[in-house]
Amino acid sequence: MTIQAALTSGQIAVARSGLVDYENALKIQRNFHAEIVADERPNTLILLEHPSVYTAGRRTDISDRPTDNTPVIDVDRGGKITWHGPGQLVGYPIVKLANRLDVVGFVRQLETALINTCEQFGLVALRYPDRSGVWLRDEKGDRKIAAIGIRVAKGVTMHGFALNVNPDLAGFNQIVPCGIADADVTSMARELNREITIAEVSPILERELFEVLTKVSA
Repeated sequence: MTIQAALTSGQIAVARSGLVDYENALKIQRNFHAEIVADERPNTLILLEHPSVYTAGRRTDISDRPTDNTPVIDVDRGGKITWHGPGQLVGYPIVKLANRLDVVGFVRQLETALINTCEQFGLVALRYPDRSGVWLRDEKGDRKIAAIGIRVAKGVTMHGFALNVNPDLAGFNQIVPCGIADADVTSMARELNREITIAEVSPILERELFEVLTKVSA
């Protein structure tokens, strides 16, 4: 994992990587979290991909889980079960919140960055009033393009978001993604009907994230 400590957009460093095992990434998150709590590291944004894995947040129901005994990693973030895999751009902003009680405000800022990134590629994404994450809603129905699940401990955030750039969406077929049975999951590649890469999306999303994270971080 490459750590870039250039703080050109406020006190935000960025750690970039390719494919990282989920449990290894979780250890890195926890180490960074402890260092940021102790003021030993600047606020840090981790951007990476994961090999295929299912992770379940605290609100996951038994009925949401795979029925074929596929392994699931239970984690301490909010939200329900989701799938991660190659072609999905995952971001873990580990930041000290300026207002440690405004967790909803932090999530809304992440949604804004994801919505603005989709807009840069001609996709009209939006918030769903009763559901977290980022959505496309039109005559083709409701489709989720990005999931969000976070945790805040000692005023510092953990976990984050997953934007479907060009993953194999079949990974979602064995679960009820995010506990939502009446909506589809989509990707930028599917919606644009063309090839699109993580390398194409990552710098734009990174810029949008810096813009919003500096508004909420201490």
